[in-house]
Amino acid sequence: MTPTATAPDRPFRLGGFATLTEALDFAANGPTGVNLYGLRGELVEAIPYADLRGRARAMAARLLALGLEPGDRVGLVAETDADFVTAFFACQYARLTPAPLPLPAPLGGREAYVEQIGRMLASAKAAAVFGPESLLPWLQDAATAGGARIAATVGALPEAPAADLPAPEPDDPCYVQFSSGSTRNPTGVLCTHRALMANTFAITCHGLQVTPEDRAFSWLPLYHDMGLVGFLLSPLAAQMTVDLMPTGAFVRRPLLWLDLISKNRATVSYSPTFGYELCARRGDGTREGLDLSAWRAAGCGGDMVRSGPLLAFAERYAAAGFSDRAFVASYGMAEATLALTMAPLDRGLTTDTVDVARMERDGVVAPGAEGRTRDFVRCGPVLPEHELEVRDESGAPLGEGLVGRIFVRGPSLMRGYFGEPDASARVLSADGWLDTGDLGYLVDGEIVPTGRAKDLILLNGRNVWPQDLEWTAESEIERLRSGDVAAFSIDEEAGEELVVLVQARSSDPETRQALTDDVAALLRARHGVEARVELVGAHALPQTSSGKLSRSKARALFLAGAFRQEVPA
Repeated sequence: MTPTATAPDRPFRLGGFATLTEALDFAANGPTGVNLYGLRGELVEAIPYADLRGRARAMAARLLALGLEPGDRVGLVAETDADFVTAFFACQYARLTPAPLPLPAPLGGREAYVEQIGRMLASAKAAAVFGPESLLPWLQDAATAGGARIAATVGALPEAPAADLPAPEPDDPCYVQFSSGSTRNPTGVLCTHRALMANTFAITCHGLQVTPEDRAFSWLPLYHDMGLVGFLLSPLAAQMTVDLMPTGAFVRRPLLWLDLISKNRATVSYSPTFGYELCARRGDGTREGLDLSAWRAAGCGGDMVRSGPLLAFAERYAAAGFSDRAFVASYGMAEATLALTMAPLDRGLTTDTVDVARMERDGVVAPGAEGRTRDFVRCGPVLPEHELEVRDESGAPLGEGLVGRIFVRGPSLMRGYFGEPDASARVLSADGWLDTGDLGYLVDGEIVPTGRAKDLILLNGRNVWPQDLEWTAESEIERLRSGDVAAFSIDEEAGEELVVLVQARSSDPETRQALTDDVAALLRARHGVEARVELVGAHALPQTSSGKLSRSKARALFLAGAFRQEVPA
């Protein structure tokens, strides 16, 4: 089997598409497409866009023959395989609205997964849910719980003759995207074709400046906006070949990511910071045959961009031709389809070293040289046709160098949360401004995110960023890895109490006590805070769909007593 080619001489066009189906219709004129890889890095299937279009239109007729009607929502378990990719585009041609759903967590059980999917189906008011044969009994239970009348595999769809498939309109729903961490009360972002096309154009034309020579690669989950929009829909909108590897393959063998980038000469690939960190820890650029010199846009997004692990990756893989100028720090969210800002190409990371005490006390960004300092990464200016403001608590715009709440406006913003007018009204103003819920500051016209507003900890008149505490512990205590620490505050009668959960891999009482004492002493010395340090099991801290720490869920689990007498795995 041969993967679809990069094909630099293909028909090439950026933008001007009114809908996703129009973009696929155009891409089908060339030889590029989607390549699907397996858990060992083997090529499982190569699907040229022309074949994808034909398969999707045929499946659209079969979906309608099942009794689904245009406008229905359809849950799709987003496995990185041909069934999901085809079904997603089949929904577009049938004018159904797909809602990508996560796979079960690696250590999760049936009950938790059925409950999660049932809530998502109910939130989307889905008529049907489709997924792999192995999950069908679970999906049937979830469909019952969530009110969906159909649970099946796409292979079980009835045969149907070619059908008349009227094209969707630009303002029709394109998909429902559940944002990271949506489990207990899932809220789906409703994205229209118009918003999607605006964002893919901003990404490919202005952010990445895609050329016919580009090729994309991704291991990111397709139920998350960075995987779905960034590395399925955006490459298609640029007629770019994309190679997709299951997230599970990356989790088991992170270096497969780099091996396939090297083998296929991919030029564009993204990851949260932890992906680069894993690869830096497990390998280096001296591996035989590894060549990363074609990788011109190594994107960073999906979590707080941390310069330390990224620069460590660049140093370790310089021998394989990787350049630290390839890093593209980005900022975005599902509510804006995906991207809002992207750092200039070929610049690498630009950081500000900030006086943490002044920022915590006054919200002022001042250079730091002594005492407690922190590096923040600039994530670039807002994309064309979009606006961004940093505002104070009264809603007034702030000048540069002042920390406040980030607001954005532009053509790629969601219409609202599906079926949630009150939730939509809380974040979307009548004049189109979205309250992102993020904190940050502007410098030289670029945004620098500093954290989530809801996670900010108020201690003795100071605004303490929990990720500062987490990163300090993870970087300075050798026994800890990225993602091992969660910090948050809880309400106690005497005031706010700082709780720090730490994943421990040892069952030895002395080792565990030493870890507890070390973390508490380090945070006291570095940040001047008194923390209640609690040890939890090795895989106990919850993650969002993009693989980053879910601090809010960790807090909820702690308050519910879920970590009592936690024993290491």
